Amino acid sequence: MKISLEQTYPILGNVEKNLLKILEKIDTAIENEADIVIFPELALTGYCMEDLVFDVALKEIPPILVEKSEKIDIVVGMAELGEEEYPYNTAYYLSDGKIIHKHRKVFLPDYGLFSEGRYFMSGKSIKAFDTRFGRMGILICEDAWHQSAGYLLAQDGAKFILNISNSPARLSGEKESLSKNWEVLIKASSLASGIFNIVVNRVGIEDGITFWGKSFVVSPYGEIIKEGNYLEEESILCDIDVGMIKRARISSPAFKIEDINLVMDTLKRIKKSRD
Repeated sequence: MKISLEQTYPILGNVEKNLLKILEKIDTAIENEADIVIFPELALTGYCMEDLVFDVALKEIPPILVEKSEKIDIVVGMAELGEEEYPYNTAYYLSDGKIIHKHRKVFLPDYGLFSEGRYFMSGKSIKAFDTRFGRMGILICEDAWHQSAGYLLAQDGAKFILNISNSPARLSGEKESLSKNWEVLIKASSLASGIFNIVVNRVGIEDGITFWGKSFVVSPYGEIIKEGNYLEEESILCDIDVGMIKRARISSPAFKIEDINLVMDTLKRIKKSRD
């Protein structure tokens, strides 16, 4: 399976121009014989929208993207206007000319640089879904920082977790430290469950915020097997050996002996103690 990680720099609030760029990237990914092309969080709209989100959120994903998925599977993020007339931070998985799955961001950060809870509604579901390449799951940025999210997807049968993000750079002495915490987090997720994790992070500057890029792929052994550059808009092609999942789980059978009933019983006890 070959994937194309699209480390893009969207134009804030300009859906038309962002869509044109996305379509160009899709066509290039098709020429490169990729099976899946993955775009960052809110690639269609940009991130720092604030009240602008109510003007640019879309009721449905542009039909041209659904049509393009007849030739290549597509993962793309956008502001979706929900049934309640409020926007969601949503990611779509498109394949064979159909919407296979959509994930609405569950955990909306409201700290530091972030104020997503003010503008978006929170999704209420985390679940895996079937694709022609195997069972997958999608998380959006902050979702990945909650241990329960990756655990739930793995227990739901996902062997690939697609993490799309708009992760900003913080003040730091070294550029290489920008992605350090993300790498530790994602490596642990892959290693614990014997799965692939793909992180696609945007680049560029919005409202004084710099996004660091450095998209990467982590194997079921917890090792980075492909990564992009910091701060550069680029496409990163990665060939994935699906058989690695089986080999990793045989050599380290932690997933096999995981006791979901123990987890459920313990969580019930904890919840009862807090009531």
